[in-house]
Amino acid sequence: MRSQNEMIKKHLLKGNSITPLQALELFGSLRLGARIYDLRKKGLKIKTLRVVEGRKNYAKYYIPQ
Repeated sequence: MRSQNEMIKKHLLKGNSITPLQALELFGSLRLGARIYDLRKKGLKIKTLRVVEGRKNYAKYYIPQ
């Protein structure tokens, strides 16, 4: 079984973005921020986009192409 870090890394490197809800649904990750922190420490240049939709406020992570 691959780690959540590996699965999230592969997802981002394919050009996809990811939100905490998507991380939970796709990979069972409850702590996407911690996984992003780990990946950044390993050298990935992950950007954060703050999304505000009405009363919802969340982060969307991506790697610029």
